[in-house]
Amino acid sequence: MTSIPFNETSLNNAQLSEPVISLLPLGDYDKHRAAFMAKMPNNSIALFPAANELTRSNDTEYAFCQNKNFFYLTGFNEPDALLVLLKNEQGSTESILFSLPKDPLHEIWQGRRVGQLKAVQDYGVDKSFEVAEIDNLLSDYLNGKSQVFFGFSDHSFAVQVFTWLKQVKSSIRQGAKAPQQLNDADPILAELRLIKTDNELALMRQANHISGLAHQRAMQNCFVGKFEYQVEADILHEFALHGARHPAYASIVAGGDNANILHYTANSDVLKDNELLLIDAGAELAGYAADITRTFPVNGKYTQEQKAIYQLVLDAKNLAINAIKPGMCFAKLNVLTNAFLTQGLVDLGIFQGDLTKLISDKKIKEYFIHGLGHWLGLDVHDVGDYNINSNREQLRAFEQGMVMTIEPGIYIPLTDLSVDAKWRGIGVRIEDNIAVTETGFENFSVNSPQTIEDIEALMKET
Repeated sequence: MTSIPFNETSLNNAQLSEPVISLLPLGDYDKHRAAFMAKMPNNSIALFPAANELTRSNDTEYAFCQNKNFFYLTGFNEPDALLVLLKNEQGSTESILFSLPKDPLHEIWQGRRVGQLKAVQDYGVDKSFEVAEIDNLLSDYLNGKSQVFFGFSDHSFAVQVFTWLKQVKSSIRQGAKAPQQLNDADPILAELRLIKTDNELALMRQANHISGLAHQRAMQNCFVGKFEYQVEADILHEFALHGARHPAYASIVAGGDNANILHYTANSDVLKDNELLLIDAGAELAGYAADITRTFPVNGKYTQEQKAIYQLVLDAKNLAINAIKPGMCFAKLNVLTNAFLTQGLVDLGIFQGDLTKLISDKKIKEYFIHGLGHWLGLDVHDVGDYNINSNREQLRAFEQGMVMTIEPGIYIPLTDLSVDAKWRGIGVRIEDNIAVTETGFENFSVNSPQTIEDIEALMKET
């Protein structure tokens, strides 16, 4: 893969060789529904609920986040809806959306609703009814179907499905016939979501571009005495400035030893001289997530020890990424990366002993304590089978259209008295978002600087 030399202009234009996409075309959701219905047998029905609004306190709600499976199939971003997919005995299909009705008074206070007419016109479903009609109509849709699909992982919705099935069974004496086979829709959707379309890839590329700008901003505005939450504010500002209204997950802004807390989100401490700042933050754009981590010196200059650990992690990340292509798997990447990091810690004097035994004993897990990567898409830790065997190896072969993170790290907490004091308190993680292409990979995270020279140069400019 051709590398792009670092400079502000090349970084900010590196991913803009195609038109910027900030929403999936609504027609793509038609294709998603069609792909799922192609997996349904004749004479079956599938049910997918939207998310509900969640109360934060008293009469205020959290920012609404749609159920990702429902969103994948509809692009519809209102709560309390229900998607019904039907396939008759001849194989013809139909989609029905139940959603909240138009309500002028509600819309004055809370905002506009799509309503039933525009649900059909704009979102491509065949029919749309108000949510109040669900109980009346769903028994008819279930009646006579041989199989029903829904997500088994949503336990509260499963209870509702059984209630509807019970309603159908209560009319058996009048000739009703309830589905006899229940099928989990989650694995089917997971497989579909795992392979991204060109438009999904373009959207994720743009989410990464925005996230890269935010990481640049954090580096350029970092200084000793600033608080972690102030850096977080810089990141969120940059996200919103470019149309990504929400982060894909709670941002980790971890100075010094806080970097050794993997999911540190307090973001409340002051940044200190001669410490590193680890930022794990990604934008969400039209439902799709970016997930980037960078680690840089608060004062703009790495110490020798920080340089040594940082360069080791960076080289391990690049080693793993450069090996990505169709047919590769996480298990093989882990073997490569773990051996490389083990050798690196031996070279630094942090590990002592026979290299082969250190590798076979998985000694590296003392300091590289999480996985090498994960699927990425509508969810940060996205759905999709890893084909994990009895040895906990992830054997799923990579395919074109998959997107994943690669994120090695080394974490040496202040409390680790087994190492020389000069290493203690150093925590480094570097994380890129990678798409599998026909012959190799594409790194979506190229506009977020990561070499020691590029980071120090960028921070020196401020």
